[in-house]
Amino acid sequence: MPGINDILILLPEAYLTVAACVLLVLDACLKAGQKGAVHWLSVLVLLVGAYLVVSGQPDGSITAFSGMFVRDGVAEVLKVFSLLLMAVIFIYARPYLKDRAIPFGEFYTLSIFATIGIMFLVSAGSLVTVYLGLELLTLSSYALVALNRDSRLSSEAAIKYFVLGALASGMLLYGMSMVYGATHSLDLHAIHAAIVGAEWHTLLLFGLVFMIVGIGFKLGAAPFHMWIPDVYQGSPTAVTVFIGSAQKLAAFAMAYRLLSTGMGDIAGGTTGLAPQWQLMLAVLAVLSLAIGNLVALVQTNLKRLLAYSTISHMGYLLVGMVNAGPEGYSASMFYAVSYALTSAAAFGMILVLSRAGFECEEIDDLKGLNQRSPWFAFMMLLVMFSLAGVPPLFGFFGKLLVLKAAMDAGFLWLAIAGAVFAIIGLYYYLRVVKVMYFDQPNEGTDVRATPDATSRIVLSLNAIALLVLGFTWSPLFAWCQRAFGG
Repeated sequence: MPGINDILILLPEAYLTVAACVLLVLDACLKAGQKGAVHWLSVLVLLVGAYLVVSGQPDGSITAFSGMFVRDGVAEVLKVFSLLLMAVIFIYARPYLKDRAIPFGEFYTLSIFATIGIMFLVSAGSLVTVYLGLELLTLSSYALVALNRDSRLSSEAAIKYFVLGALASGMLLYGMSMVYGATHSLDLHAIHAAIVGAEWHTLLLFGLVFMIVGIGFKLGAAPFHMWIPDVYQGSPTAVTVFIGSAQKLAAFAMAYRLLSTGMGDIAGGTTGLAPQWQLMLAVLAVLSLAIGNLVALVQTNLKRLLAYSTISHMGYLLVGMVNAGPEGYSASMFYAVSYALTSAAAFGMILVLSRAGFECEEIDDLKGLNQRSPWFAFMMLLVMFSLAGVPPLFGFFGKLLVLKAAMDAGFLWLAIAGAVFAIIGLYYYLRVVKVMYFDQPNEGTDVRATPDATSRIVLSLNAIALLVLGFTWSPLFAWCQRAFGG
């Protein structure tokens, strides 16, 4: 039986589970005019959850339930940013959901359950916990994508996401079963230790390949990216911002737990499977950089452009992980956080500029935005420059650190590829800026920010943070380094 200490270690997750159930019941009991209370309670629940994570964080690494659940520095950083991002997403989503009569209660409850899945995933100490967190996250996400029941595009995106996601989950589970067969353990640390004396190296390598397929799908890395553009475009934008930001933190955590904790090099210099998966990740990184940046050049839909941009950014995240050491992991986590914050601002801008009967999804919809809303045109400029990696924006330092990590690991060719594709990517980001500042507005299109003051203020703070963090990125990177013992 679990002890009281085990339950206390899981206090933030237990709290969120109870809170989500309470919100679900409350939403069912409230009258139509009182549903707004669920929104603010949901935001408060997430903020209290972030406080519980920080206040209960131990000095070192501790485990619960026989090592199945880990609470360490990596989990702290990723949980805090996941919870804060979800709170921001809820604020962005409120006017969008209200204008389209999308049920508040289902959105908030499913999103909190998805967040609990993220938290279990980032604290996974066992293959069982990895799969439990992953399925809680993905099953909630499938329902969120299909939340707009009146949209055929949303239903189509949900079906594609479900079918491809089930296939990827099956391949991941198949890989886990091979690893279990070779090591006779589900515990990631035990698997790590057993790799040295494992007799069935071929079985281990097969398991590794299938697990990387699952990781690649969850990250949205090429060639497992085919779901990203359709799901991004077809989902309600309030859901797309979640898939494009907080989910990427979970995908990085899954990659780190499985590849480093479970199948990385052994402390003391004994070689594990890191040399094998380093090359696999390098190939995925180059494919993601190439496909993401080149296909984005011809996109006219803003959500599809950001989808292909996501694919390229996941390539940069993998560039850092190729280092296979604390320097690379800290750089990749820093990159994941910087991208998640920037992506939230990008999709938040679409939400703020959309209204009932008008989805601000085409690049041409932004024509003349500087003439109508100069402040939000400037905010969008900051977002695009951060995604492009233009100094001194936050995104520049993320790219710089992952490229440096790749070079330090001896992958100079990969760093050069990353730099080349960063230059190519400048074109489609600058095209959005050009449309806002130099093109005349379309006749009959009046693009203005939502009257909801809270979402406009939070979006402004989000975008300005990209500039501020560009000058003060060092403390955040130091936090990431401490999480990996650096």
